[in-house]
Amino acid sequence: MPRKVKLILNPMADMGRAWRAANDLRPIVQEFQGEISWSGTVYPTHAIELAQQAAQEGYDLVIALGGDGTAHEVVNGLMQVATEKRPALGIVPIGSGNDFAHALGVPQKPSHALVHALKAETVTAIDIGLLTDEQSGRREYFDNTIGAGFDAVVTIRSHKLPIVKGFLMYLTAVIQTILLNHNPAKIKFQTESEAWEDSVLMTTVCNGGREGGGFLISPDSKIDDGVFQFLNVRNISRGMMFRLVPEFMKGTHLRFRHVQLGSFKKLRMQSDRPLYIHADGEVFTSFDADVRNISLEVLAGALKVVRG
Repeated sequence: MPRKVKLILNPMADMGRAWRAANDLRPIVQEFQGEISWSGTVYPTHAIELAQQAAQEGYDLVIALGGDGTAHEVVNGLMQVATEKRPALGIVPIGSGNDFAHALGVPQKPSHALVHALKAETVTAIDIGLLTDEQSGRREYFDNTIGAGFDAVVTIRSHKLPIVKGFLMYLTAVIQTILLNHNPAKIKFQTESEAWEDSVLMTTVCNGGREGGGFLISPDSKIDDGVFQFLNVRNISRGMMFRLVPEFMKGTHLRFRHVQLGSFKKLRMQSDRPLYIHADGEVFTSFDADVRNISLEVLAGALKVVRG
């Protein structure tokens, strides 16, 4: 069991419902035998700073309470700390999508997830990804998925849908994107073993297998095998995109010739038009950016986490 634990809460996760969910967890926290403290985020990227601070203060476990965005920020904070000083990570899923928690196999019920994290009986190392904008040098770590093109636009649109939540929010954004943003890009791909060019609507890089709260992009992906999967959806019609949506929900899309799946340890992408990109559901580049050249790399076994 860890001796010193930091809880980092995003009270605005799940459209502000995370605050109430976290309040119900206080009796569990009060029963913990070691040193434990709460910190709440008050602005975007705050969890990055709080995670770094926790490492500097000698915490050996940092627990992210929120959704995929909260986990993403905490991971980015921890990954900026030297390996020997980097705390382990626990997850309590109280967000909209909770795809990273799904990849870790942690309990879905927040109270069970917190008890499981505090016991920390199954701490193992997982892979983390590093995304680099080769034009500006900007770097960002990711734990679950990176999307360029279609699913990044879905992410951007989902952030503008305050009425619906969870999987319905992402599904609504998917339908909007098919109708309004059918814009394939011609991209040059290069991995450590091959190079090719293709016209694609969507490229998703997977450490975990699921995104958007229920789309099984790469069902066989494992977060500790030292490789990532990439999935390309080639230039197809709007009708075919609608046809593929239920297949992605079931994880049966790989049987279609329009879908390409491969694996890599390092990947470069050069596009003929700006790439809209999300990292773990957080917007990396939006409609006002002109990022066309990116690289992705697997950092094998880079972060210790509490697994389910």
